[in-house]
Amino acid sequence: MTISLAIDTATSRTTVGIIEDGTVLFEKFHEGATDHGRALSDLVAQALKVAKPPHQIVVGMGPGPFTGLRVGIAFAHTFALARRIPVIGVCSLDAIEIDKSEYTVAIDARRKEIYWATYKDGVRVKGPEVSKPAEVSDFIIDQFPSVLKLVALAENQNITEPMYLRRPDAVPTAERS
Repeated sequence: MTISLAIDTATSRTTVGIIEDGTVLFEKFHEGATDHGRALSDLVAQALKVAKPPHQIVVGMGPGPFTGLRVGIAFAHTFALARRIPVIGVCSLDAIEIDKSEYTVAIDARRKEIYWATYKDGVRVKGPEVSKPAEVSDFIIDQFPSVLKLVALAENQNITEPMYLRRPDAVPTAERS
């Protein structure tokens, strides 16, 4: 009997869920790409009121914007460290459920770009990558990671580094031109 706290902040949506052995006990999200910090602590507090303490944390590791990912990943690691439970990272794009055998899924990367990956029979065969939408054909967008699928993927994935696909905006003063 494993209870998992699932967190994803790779998209404009902050998603939190509690899953016990394949059953969703709690699932809620908050819309707002710049509100992950406040929303995440509120959603986790709500989740802990309706479920037993988790045995592990499953967190989406992106790809996604730097700040959103950092909020979710830092929260997951801090929460897990305080409780001495493991953190398992998974690819957020892999956790988007699409009912097709072959498809390309995308999420908004801002700056008029998308993060995307292509799947065949549920297995990622290309990506993740960041591109202009015109450079990617037939992609599905405006879907979000499923907490149930995040936890299911944790059985076979353990991504330990955030999936940043482009250079950070911030650069040291000495490197600016």
